Amino acid sequence: MKLIFNSLILSLCFTLSTILAQEKDLSGSWVGKLKLPNGIQLTIVFNLQKTGDEYSATLDSPDQGAKGIPCGKVKVENDSISIDVPAIVGNYAGKINYDDKKITGYWNQAGSSFELNLEYTKEVAAPKRPQEPKPPFPYNVEEVRFRNEKDNITLAGTLTYPKENKKYPAVVLITGSGAQNRDEEIFNHKPFLVIADHLTKNGFAVLRFDDRGFGESEGNHSLATTMDFAEDVRAAVNFLKTRDEIDKHKIGLIGHSEGGMIAPIVASSSDDIAFIVLMAAPGVPGDSILYLQTELIYKAEGQSTEKIQQILKGLREVYAILKSDEEETSLSEKLKIKFQELFNQLTEEEKKQYGNPETYMEMEIRMVMSPWFRYFLKFNPIKYLEKVKCPVLAINGEKDLQVPPKENLSAIKSALKRSGNKKYLIKELPGLNHLFQTSQYGTIGEYGVIEETISPDALKVITEWLKEITK
Repeated sequence: MKLIFNSLILSLCFTLSTILAQEKDLSGSWVGKLKLPNGIQLTIVFNLQKTGDEYSATLDSPDQGAKGIPCGKVKVENDSISIDVPAIVGNYAGKINYDDKKITGYWNQAGSSFELNLEYTKEVAAPKRPQEPKPPFPYNVEEVRFRNEKDNITLAGTLTYPKENKKYPAVVLITGSGAQNRDEEIFNHKPFLVIADHLTKNGFAVLRFDDRGFGESEGNHSLATTMDFAEDVRAAVNFLKTRDEIDKHKIGLIGHSEGGMIAPIVASSSDDIAFIVLMAAPGVPGDSILYLQTELIYKAEGQSTEKIQQILKGLREVYAILKSDEEETSLSEKLKIKFQELFNQLTEEEKKQYGNPETYMEMEIRMVMSPWFRYFLKFNPIKYLEKVKCPVLAINGEKDLQVPPKENLSAIKSALKRSGNKKYLIKELPGLNHLFQTSQYGTIGEYGVIEETISPDALKVITEWLKEITK
């Protein structure tokens, strides 16, 4: 009897210890809202996994379209947890409530701490995107491929057009900077999908395509410049001219951001372009755009005037080196010296944010020495805008911090006046940001938090103008 009793006790202890171990296992997804000082709240997810007595983790930021960011050391002691995220030079520290499956704590980054409380969840809800259209669509949707014969690459995209079996006016959508897919997907938004859906329902054929070297399109994106992307757009126009559904005399371009630089390049050298729409398009040289957006973004983030001027001074010195005509090896050496000098001017706290200084400087030099960046720095859109003779709609959001409306819209207007072009409309849209979302702050961190993909006001302005000039 004693032996049986002891066995029951041992079995019970084993069961209780197993239950307690399971209750204290933090494996799974922990989600919370990171509260930033400008009022924005970003969704943050830590995915924890336990192997033996050790934890590993990844970080997701759904609002920013970031997933699976690797974390460093995860330390759990009693009711305390800390997670290092070296990839973004951050750290999370919190107190665990095992009974309620909650963690209260703070996210630490760049010398600042922000409240971040987490809750265990079995499923992380995707960001809400109410404007994103879902099939079945009331129009024709066709996956297409076309050739850029000059560069010997095939580009892949989607052509949408109404079902009435007529010839339709058509637009080619041109993405902004960076490798992007045909929907211009950014921060879990798909602005080009929304625009294509809206315009097709209003009687237009729309072609959108993956950037070269991205998605299903061939080519090398990292070696391409704005001029190379212009060749891809010319290939898209040539493809539309072969289609029976398209009115070949009413093919136009809609370019967003860098796409708004590319549209005038193509239109200024081709009689095939019937109209162009410039959405947040640069009207001043590339380096001027970078100075303007740097100042505005840092100001919106609460940086001091003195610090902003220090950053701008450093940028001007770096860009002066890049804009010279020296050969690559000499430029690279000068940039190493300049970046080391700028790094030495940082405070000790600021230096810690950049991690290994050698790795930081190597990455910076690689980025600014890329063909695209060097071309963009010297690019002046005015010389192409002054040659555009077709109708032009240029729109900007009032709260655009990346391509500020005042400086750029006025420059575009002046260039079109000098060209003798009388068929243009310039509009600044109140309350909208660089993505043409209804925005409170205009900051990049806000893009993914906003549920709206593109303002109905912006869609209305574009659609009414297009209908007027193609009727």
